[in-house]
Amino acid sequence: MPTPWPATATRCSFRSPNSNGSRTRSSTGWRPSSRPTDGSRPVSGVPATGGPRVLIAEDESLIRLDLAELLGEEGYDVVGETGRGDDVLDLARALEPDLVILDIKMPGLDGLTAARQITGERLAAVLILTAFSQRDLVTEARDAGALAYLVKPFQKSDLVPAIELALARHAELRTLEHRVTELEARLAARKLIDRAKGRLMDEHGLDEHAAWRFLQRTAMDRRARIPDVAQEVLDGTLTP
Repeated sequence: MPTPWPATATRCSFRSPNSNGSRTRSSTGWRPSSRPTDGSRPVSGVPATGGPRVLIAEDESLIRLDLAELLGEEGYDVVGETGRGDDVLDLARALEPDLVILDIKMPGLDGLTAARQITGERLAAVLILTAFSQRDLVTEARDAGALAYLVKPFQKSDLVPAIELALARHAELRTLEHRVTELEARLAARKLIDRAKGRLMDEHGLDEHAAWRFLQRTAMDRRARIPDVAQEVLDGTLTP
C-alpha cells in the first residue's frame, strides 16, 4: 500500500551549462537531448515505451527537457509537453495520459487550478512540482487533487517513487469509485424492483412472492434485465 499523501518533499539537481556552453550530467552520464524545448505539443517521433503515459506541464524549458529525457530513460512514455497551464486540459483530454506532472507557477493558468480541472474530469493522476514547501501550499495542492508532490530542485532517485505513488493512489481511487458506482446501481435497481412489486401487489392482487416471480419470469422470457421489466410495470406498459 502506498504511504498517505502528501509524499515526502524531495529535491533534485538538473544539468546546467558548463563554461564552454555545453550541458552535461557528470553524475549520470546522460546525453544532451535534441528535443525542442518550447511550445505545447504531443511528442511525436519518439518510440512509445509501453510504460505509463505522462504529460509534462512545466514552464522552465530546461526542466521540462530534463524531465522528458529522464522519464523516457526510466521507461515512461512522455506523450506531450507544454510550458503553459492553459494548454494542459486540452492536451490531457486529447492524449489521455496516465499521469500529468504540473508545475504550480505557469503562464496562462496556475498548476493548482489545472489540477482541479484534471481531477474533476477524472482525466489522469496528478503530480505537482513546486519551488515552495510551505504547508499551506502543500495542503492546497492536496485539496486540488494532487496525489503526490515534489519540491524543486529534487533528486532523481525520488522522482520515480513519487510518480509510482501518484499512479498507485489514482488506481486505488478509480477502483473505489467503480465499487461505489456499482453499489449505487444495485441499490437503485433494488428500489425499482421493490416499487414494481408494490404496484403489482396493490393494483393486481399479487402477493410478494408472485409479484417477484412475475418480474423474474418476464425477464427470463424476454432475456431482459429485471430492473427494465420493473420499469415497464411502473410505466403501466406491462401487466400480469
